[in-house]
Amino acid sequence: MQITKHLYSSSLSLLTDLYQLTMAYGYWKSGRGEQEAVFNLFFRRSPFKGGYAIACGLEYILDYLQNFHLDSSDIAYLASLKGNDGRPLFEADFLDYLSQMQFTCTIDAIPEGTVVFPHEPLLRVRGPIIQCQLIETPLLNIINFQTLIATKAARVVWASRGESVLEFGLRRAQGIDGGLAASRAAYVGGCDATSNVLAGKLFGIPVRGTHAHSWVMSFESELEAFETYAEILPNNCIFLVDTYDTIEGVKNAVKVGQKLREKGYKLAGIRLDSGDLAYLSIQARKILDEAGFRDAVIVASNDLDEEIIESLKNQDAKISVWGVGTKLVTAYDQPALGGVYKISAIRRKDGSWDYKMKLSEQSIKISTPGLQQVKRFEKNGEFVGDMIFDEENFTEKETYTMIDPADSTRFKTFTNYETSDNLLIRVFENGKVVYQSPDLEEIRRRVKEQLAKFHAGIKRFVNPHSYPVGLEENLWQLKHELIKKLRKKG
Repeated sequence: MQITKHLYSSSLSLLTDLYQLTMAYGYWKSGRGEQEAVFNLFFRRSPFKGGYAIACGLEYILDYLQNFHLDSSDIAYLASLKGNDGRPLFEADFLDYLSQMQFTCTIDAIPEGTVVFPHEPLLRVRGPIIQCQLIETPLLNIINFQTLIATKAARVVWASRGESVLEFGLRRAQGIDGGLAASRAAYVGGCDATSNVLAGKLFGIPVRGTHAHSWVMSFESELEAFETYAEILPNNCIFLVDTYDTIEGVKNAVKVGQKLREKGYKLAGIRLDSGDLAYLSIQARKILDEAGFRDAVIVASNDLDEEIIESLKNQDAKISVWGVGTKLVTAYDQPALGGVYKISAIRRKDGSWDYKMKLSEQSIKISTPGLQQVKRFEKNGEFVGDMIFDEENFTEKETYTMIDPADSTRFKTFTNYETSDNLLIRVFENGKVVYQSPDLEEIRRRVKEQLAKFHAGIKRFVNPHSYPVGLEENLWQLKHELIKKLRKKG
């Protein structure tokens, strides 16, 4: 219990894997700790077998890195670690170096709320290799999870066809941090509100909620439960009607709604949490409409996700608000994004860049070298393709050709486009924040505006359209020359 009590009052700079510290020690010990390097954070496959992802988590990263330092308790803990021989794992001079280290990296990032695709760098980190290495794990932890949840939320919102979606997942979330981060990311992805009151306080997200089955069960009758609730909170009456018999529950809600109307209030709606949601919502809508409550909403919950919502819509369910919990905040059908963080260049002593890449027998796992940037092309009001290029060896021109990194027979030429924007923007300059984070409402608008400019095919759930993303032809050539060189070296 003591650990839990003090967890959030201590430094979070040791939120990392031990091998990051052992590598950092190795860089320092070999005199290479300050050597400049470039790392890129990206994912290899779109989540949920979909056609895109929503970048999310940058605000958390800005907050984390602004406070990145190892305090005296961190140093004391590291000093206590032992190697296999029982001797200290790290020598005192290295720990002293860490205690005085100031964060000095330069970071470029794709803004939150941007639609992104496999292989595109979401973050590009440039600075002393020891620092780039030490922040790998927290960067992946933050971006992987929040991008995953924002993407899931966007899919759920797309399935709802413009109807309101509420995030109800706190009780099933993976811990306190998971619950808070998921509520924020779900709001970014398009959810309209959350049941998470702390998320409402911290992030300014609207909060929603009325009562649970336990409220109804604590009274002698369902009608009494509804009547008591209406007396106490007449301005917040959405009744959960499926505790005993759903149709009778709707009728009881109508009875209480009529009393509310007489007092100048209104029945806001009912909630269905079990049973055949399509059938029950149709029957409930008839009862409500016949009683004159045409404005009362029907909220549905019960382990919903985008595919279930799409099915219910296709069945003409009369549901106007969707409460989505477990399958959203846990990314139930794909619990990890699979983002990675790879070194792509390191500075030589003469000041030139030595490009680096990871080889693999799986082509999808062969990384891309260089100081990568992403250019997005727009034509006739629609995004038509993204091109990854090397900023160090790039010339702006009117026509570009890009090649699919996994299939050299697939390429695309961009010409006569209306705009071409670089997606990565500077957020840290030599360890100092140079980026003004937009508020959550602006990030949410960005998601909607971005998705509206993509072909509808990338948003479908089954066999989505493959949006063109590739390497600029010079970078593609450089990559393949480096592959041959490394293969030859064995």
